[in-house]
Amino acid sequence: MPGPDVPGPEVPGPDVPDLVVPDPAGAGSAAEALRALRERGWTLAVAESLTGGLLSARIVDVPGASLVHRGAVVAYATELKATLLGVPDGLLARRGPVDPDVALRMAAGVRERLGADVGVATTGVAGPDEQDGKPPGTVHVAVVTPDAQAVRSWHLVGDRAMVRERTVEAALRLLRELADGSGDERAGGPDTA
Repeated sequence: MPGPDVPGPEVPGPDVPDLVVPDPAGAGSAAEALRALRERGWTLAVAESLTGGLLSARIVDVPGASLVHRGAVVAYATELKATLLGVPDGLLARRGPVDPDVALRMAAGVRERLGADVGVATTGVAGPDEQDGKPPGTVHVAVVTPDAQAVRSWHLVGDRAMVRERTVEAALRLLRELADGSGDERAGGPDTA
């Protein structure tokens, strides 16, 4: 049973494809993701919304991260997702910023704009209030590599800090899976309208 400082897995619901069990120290997941990227000779760029820089901070906590990590964009405001990351205005107007295709476009955009081989992105609702009709804990994480792209969606249970932390762990896990070649490629591309 998890201790008071170690959150347990969220309760799965119909829109939860798999459980996210965070690494309390966090560094292990980041180090593994960076190792996988380094082995492929790939560089990384990060686009963050709900995690607000937490994912990039976790990455740069790992010694030698500068060999892989090119940089990050924290696009917290919706319009910055369009202006800084190239997410189409029409997509944002139709679906809002908390959407799997928005996450995929953010990952592709940061990859292109920062000149990296791989882009990873986070978007969602940390809470405590809903956003655009989406409940707290709604999270989308996307990764785009030269070989594949994937987006995952979860409804995470917990307070604001826990949702953000679990999102970082989910992003690192997906990043490692795609860098290792073990992640499922998403059929089709993002909505480009």
